[in-house]
Amino acid sequence: MDNLIEVTELRKQFGNLVAVDGVSLAVKRGDVLGFLGPNGAGKSTTMKMITGFLAPTSGAIKIGGRALTDDPIAAKARIGYLPEGAPAYGEMTPAAFLDFIGDIRGLTAMQKAQRIREVIAKIHLEGVLNQTIETLSKGYKRRVGLAQAILHDPEILIMDEPTDGLDPNQKHEVRSLIKEMAPNKAIVISTHILEEVDAVCTCTAIIAKGRLVFSGTPGELEARSRYHNAVTLTVDTSHAQAIEEALRGLQNVEAVERARHGDAVVRLTALPQNGHSIFTSVQALTQRHGWTVAEMFVESGHLDEVFRAITTDTRPSLAGEQK
Repeated sequence: MDNLIEVTELRKQFGNLVAVDGVSLAVKRGDVLGFLGPNGAGKSTTMKMITGFLAPTSGAIKIGGRALTDDPIAAKARIGYLPEGAPAYGEMTPAAFLDFIGDIRGLTAMQKAQRIREVIAKIHLEGVLNQTIETLSKGYKRRVGLAQAILHDPEILIMDEPTDGLDPNQKHEVRSLIKEMAPNKAIVISTHILEEVDAVCTCTAIIAKGRLVFSGTPGELEARSRYHNAVTLTVDTSHAQAIEEALRGLQNVEAVERARHGDAVVRLTALPQNGHSIFTSVQALTQRHGWTVAEMFVESGHLDEVFRAITTDTRPSLAGEQK
């Protein structure tokens, strides 16, 4: 399958500041790329270059297999872009703004009317259509920004913090919309919210200090966690010490963590050595001793722990482990 977005050794320098340093990415149709990184890592600058908003200092960008510089207008026509802050004309209403965007995108009157109806319904803007944008809440301003990004039904969708300012229900709606659109588009979501990865992403890239330090699937990212394949048990307080000592003696168990989980129970987490699967041996141990276990499950991994480790250690060896 051909890449709809292909970025090679992208670099952006502002004076002495190197904001983006040799980033390479590829996104196919059907991919939802979670582009992660701490604040100031270079995410927004990278996305501005991919959309043609900023010119790179060096490197190459291809949209639909063609260099962005060959025909920038045609490339931008294939892209829907939700920038940081969702800028819009504050004195306009959402209805007038979307009508304006439809004209900018070259939609016919019939296409424009149909797409505006569809987008309003998808984004749930009915209640604020005739209210000026400057008076809208942050969440509704974000919805208006998302509406303009998808109005022309682009095959490439690039969104900078799409759920920023939304309440939990609104976040769920936006994530559901992304999943609905994903099979027919290449989607890039810039975020520092790790739950977005679990919710909608099929692949992940992490940038720190302008450099790409991880590229792979969410599962591969989770597998880097020391909690990957860890086994957590909820046990009665009276048996907790004996169970903890027995867990520490199991082969391939590196450590055991203890946490209170109420007045009468304790939660124990057995951490495996090198990600080994230890569930079978832990289960056999509890059955052999006849211990009552209220809950037992295998951890997939803690993304926040991996994120911190990767983004605070940007040695070349990490970049060299990209997949």
